[in-house]
Amino acid sequence: MQEKIQEILTKLENKNLNEILTILSHDFTDITFSSSFGKEDQVITHEIANSAANISVFTLDTGRLFEETYEVYHRTRLKYKIDIQAYFPNQVAVQELLEKKGPYSFYDSVENRKECCFIRKIEPLKRALKGKQIWITGLRKEQSENRAGMQMVEWDEGNNIIKIHPLFNWTEKEVDDFVNKNNVPVNVLHKKGFPSIGCSPCTRAVEVGEDSRAGRWWWESSKKECGLHNN
Repeated sequence: MQEKIQEILTKLENKNLNEILTILSHDFTDITFSSSFGKEDQVITHEIANSAANISVFTLDTGRLFEETYEVYHRTRLKYKIDIQAYFPNQVAVQELLEKKGPYSFYDSVENRKECCFIRKIEPLKRALKGKQIWITGLRKEQSENRAGMQMVEWDEGNNIIKIHPLFNWTEKEVDDFVNKNNVPVNVLHKKGFPSIGCSPCTRAVEVGEDSRAGRWWWESSKKECGLHNN
């Protein structure tokens, strides 16, 4: 598999976003893109919608998203006229979690937080990726120290899939320039100090000088990942 990863990486090296999506659409038949409606994801959605790329789009609705996220979700569907499949957590699993531990168990321990993330995000993600060849994400290497150690094309062992980050080498300025030039809908929380936006109870604005992921699970000193992008 490592040879295949390197082959794809070599083919995509120094290509722009549109070229990357075009190449992937030509070489693979089952490609999907996961969007949480952050500005990086919105850049990729814009390019998918305005190209001939045969790439499906999905989102994970955890049931605890910000109202502002639903608002940009709505505007995105209206602007681009594309299908965005929503995956929800298993109702029984959520009910059992709340009955057993209450609505804020994730504040009590890392284990509890990861349990909540698994129910609301990881398990639905596995359903979304089932049968797919390629998983596209909006990750950038400068978002956190952990992500800087990744590469643009990776093998995701946990989900048994090739994962590709087309914006991996983009700077935040490049993302903002693209958004402004193309009038891409963005979450208004970005302008309120939220560079990374997840579930409402688990996300706060970041302070000046903080890592862009510092607002996620701020009460922890972990790597600030939920498990979606831990290889």
